[in-house]
Amino acid sequence: MTALARRLPAYALFAALLSAAGLPIYIHAPKFYVDEYGVSLAALGAVLFGLRLLDVVQDPLLGRLSERMRRHRGAAVATGAFVMAAAMLGLFAVPPPILPIAWFGIMLTLVFSGFSFLTICFYAQGVSKAGSLPGRGHLALARWRETGALLGVCAASVAPVGLGVFIGAPFAGFAAGFAVLALASVLAMRQEWRDAGLPPSTGFATVLRDPVARQLLVIALFNAAPVAVTSTLFLFYVEIALDAPGWEGPLLLLFFLSAAGAAPLWGLLAERFGGKRVLLAAMVLGIVSFGGALFLGPGDAVIFAVVCVASGAVLGADLTLLPAMFATRMARISPSAAEGFGLWSFVSKFTLAFAAVALLPMLEGAGLRTGAEPSPPQAVRLLIILYAGVPCALKLISIGLLSRVRAVEDNLWMH
Repeated sequence: MTALARRLPAYALFAALLSAAGLPIYIHAPKFYVDEYGVSLAALGAVLFGLRLLDVVQDPLLGRLSERMRRHRGAAVATGAFVMAAAMLGLFAVPPPILPIAWFGIMLTLVFSGFSFLTICFYAQGVSKAGSLPGRGHLALARWRETGALLGVCAASVAPVGLGVFIGAPFAGFAAGFAVLALASVLAMRQEWRDAGLPPSTGFATVLRDPVARQLLVIALFNAAPVAVTSTLFLFYVEIALDAPGWEGPLLLLFFLSAAGAAPLWGLLAERFGGKRVLLAAMVLGIVSFGGALFLGPGDAVIFAVVCVASGAVLGADLTLLPAMFATRMARISPSAAEGFGLWSFVSKFTLAFAAVALLPMLEGAGLRTGAEPSPPQAVRLLIILYAGVPCALKLISIGLLSRVRAVEDNLWMH
């Protein structure tokens, strides 16, 4: 193993940090503020959507800022990690000193801003890193990066549940652990920013003019949407539709551990059979494996555990192959990659916000209730349809879009 390759575990650790601040926030934060402070689902959905509207402007600008800060990227990354960790503590460990919904919005603005900036820097740096690795560097880096990301999601998803067994304030413990992970990740990656040597910026226009890059961004939008929907509604589905409170942590762990275990295998299959073919097969398997959740109800937690294992394994393909495709394309048309991943970050996060603003108010309007208060049958049925039916429909759109991308095989999987 070369010295460059030996640094790949640092990329896995940093990816774990970013993933811990991504999907788990959408899983935990809305329900935490509903249960702890009585904030309405509609208000939370409106705030989450408003923050994503901010990203319409912010993420591309953060991509440009990352490019401008390339000579001081290590210091910039350390500052961004500090802001994100401090805001996470404020979100979960500090009782709101002002109106809870306002505090929720301020803290999440800081978390998401730090997350966006670090994600852009990290993936842009990965393009340069992959180019220095032997063989198909983008796939090798993607296996480390996305496996680390999935393990980070695993830990962050179940940490509050697990900590609740030992301490009285599990979410505060989760936030403290996140701060420790931020420090460790910044220290592990410190040499990577210093050794950057990135090529000059080509700007947003180069990315948007390229037809393959545009197609991949659109596919990313529709392919990320199912994960956004299921992440937003998972806790509600388990507690209300399955009537299985207390199963949330184990089921999340099964789902993400399955994804983490399968991610390296999908990369190896893509190297052998081609990325487009493997990703299309995985998308079809995703519909087959997850569609069963439409027909489950109270008492079906064990069957849903099987669904989590199968659909989690398929998620490993989504999170590994599509970013590797985009990174490979950026290496060809925009090697600095910061602006390209500014657009990628926006697309990925917009789906989460859209899911929140579209779904949570619908469920509240239908009468969905958490806790001991029962929900009317029509609200529970709507929850099941939104949780399991909508993602399958969105995945069908992704399959149609990817099947029409003729250039993916030739342009994106030859190194």
